[in-house]
Amino acid sequence: MSEVPSPLAHHFDDLTQQKEATTLGMWTFLVTEILFFGGLFAGYAQYRTLYPQAFAAASHHLDIVLGTINTAVLIASSLTMVMGVRAAQLGRRKQIVIFLLLTIVLGLVFLGIKAVEYTHKYHEGLIPGPGFALQGEERMQVRFFAFYFLMTGMHALHMVVGVVIVGMIAFFAWRGRYSPEYYGPVDVTGLYWHFVDIVWIFLFPLLYLLGRH
Repeated sequence: MSEVPSPLAHHFDDLTQQKEATTLGMWTFLVTEILFFGGLFAGYAQYRTLYPQAFAAASHHLDIVLGTINTAVLIASSLTMVMGVRAAQLGRRKQIVIFLLLTIVLGLVFLGIKAVEYTHKYHEGLIPGPGFALQGEERMQVRFFAFYFLMTGMHALHMVVGVVIVGMIAFFAWRGRYSPEYYGPVDVTGLYWHFVDIVWIFLFPLLYLLGRH
């Protein structure tokens, strides 16, 4: 019978040091992500200040019902991710897999709804470019949709990456890699997932709610 390899990497003294290093690495990565999305939010704020009426009018073309459903879906996915991390801390392998798979399903539901929204905008001619449907003074709304597709598109890309990573972690959990002594990969994956969810919590009111009255 082959010996189970130790989860401790050779360049760490113990699992505690290894977990602290991986957590620090993830937080460092998330800081760079905050800077990236911060630039997008700053650009959006600048243009919304310059063209408040056009941005307010453009937001009415978004489906607030689908946006609200997607917000609820992501909040639920954060809950299942937390439950998955907690199961890893307690060494409950089956629960880890179940909660991570639920997180993946909710992430795919979010992406599916976003694809439906993008399809609607395509058929309505609201994709920025030569074929943009709104003309005259309403054409100023193209700036809003440029930010909408850029910001939600980058968020969706991060969601796709998150789904893939959670899937890999679920596979390793099914193989029995994690234990109460070693669950760092599950924990840092949770940090990434929560960050992506928080970005949407800011995107939803800025794009869907601001200007509606």
